[in-house]
Amino acid sequence: MNLEALADTLRASRGFAHKRDIAGAVARLACGGSPSIRNGDDCAAIPDGDGFLLFAIEGFVEDFVAQMPWFAGYCGVMVNVSDIAAMGGRAVAVTDALWSRDAASAEPVLQGLAAAAERYGVPVVGGHTNQRAPSGQLAVSIVGRAKRLLTSFDARPGDALIMAVDLRGEFMEPQPFWNASTSAPAERLRADLELLPALAEAGLCKAAKDISMAGAVGTMLMLLEASGVGGTSDVAAVPRPEGVAIERWLQAFPSFGFVLSVAPAHSTEVLARFAARGIAAARVGSVESGSRLWLRDGSDKVLLWDHAEQPFIGAAHVAMSA
Repeated sequence: MNLEALADTLRASRGFAHKRDIAGAVARLACGGSPSIRNGDDCAAIPDGDGFLLFAIEGFVEDFVAQMPWFAGYCGVMVNVSDIAAMGGRAVAVTDALWSRDAASAEPVLQGLAAAAERYGVPVVGGHTNQRAPSGQLAVSIVGRAKRLLTSFDARPGDALIMAVDLRGEFMEPQPFWNASTSAPAERLRADLELLPALAEAGLCKAAKDISMAGAVGTMLMLLEASGVGGTSDVAAVPRPEGVAIERWLQAFPSFGFVLSVAPAHSTEVLARFAARGIAAARVGSVESGSRLWLRDGSDKVLLWDHAEQPFIGAAHVAMSA
C-alpha cells in the first residue's frame, strides 16, 4: 500500500474539502454559542432536565439530489438518525426543507423521505416546500434525546479507535454512498442504532462520531481535533467489503458507520456487542497526545494532518463550563 499516495488522495477528496468549509462558519458563529453547548459535534447537545435535547441538520449537495432524488430523500432521515445515535441518543422527529422546479420533481424526494421515516420509526412533523425553484435542494433537521452523551470531545490518549460499519450493502453509483439500509429489515435498522445509546448508558464509551462524507479517516480526524488530541489510523485494519479498494472505501459514506474512542478496558465488550448484531467492527487505531493524525500500514507511517498547524473543521477542544 502506498501510504503517501493514499494520504494525498484523502486530502484532495471532495469530502475533506466540504468539511474544511465548516471552519469558517465555526469561527464566524461561535460567538453566539453557549459555553455548555459546543460546536463540532454530530448534534448540538442542549442540557434538558436529567438528559439532553439533541438538534441537528443535514443539507445535500445539488448533484446528489438531481441524480438520485428518491435516495436523497431517504438519506434525509437516515443520516440524521445516525447523527442522533452517534451522540448516544434516540431520534424523536424530523422536519424538511425542499426546493424543486415543480411538483413532479419533488415527488420522488418526498417518497424517499416517507419511506425512511416509516422504516426508522421517526415521523416527519413539518417543514418548508418551494416547488417553483430553479433547481432541487434538500435539507432535513432532526431532534432527539439522550440520557448519557457520546461526544466528539472526550477521546483521550490511550483509547482505542474502533470502527463499526454494516458491510451488508452496495455502492449507490455514481455517488460514494454505501447503502446497507434500503433492503435491510426495518426492525434490524432500528435495533442496530440502539447499540450506540446502549453503549453510552452502560458507560462503555464516551466519544463517538458518525462516519460522514469525509470518510472513516476524515471522521477520525474530526473526532481527534474536537478532543484536542492526535492519533494513528491503522488503515489495513479497517473493515471493508471484499473487492473494494482501500482508496475508495476510505472516501465512502456508509449508511451505518461509526468511529468510537474506547478505553482499553472496554474494547472487547464494545466489539462483541457490534459482532452480536452482524456489524463489522475492529480496532483501527489509537488515540495519542498531540495534534497529528498518522496513517500506518505495518511498519510504514505517514502524516495525514496536523490540526494544530492547519485546522480541519475548526472545532478545537474547549473544556465545557461546569
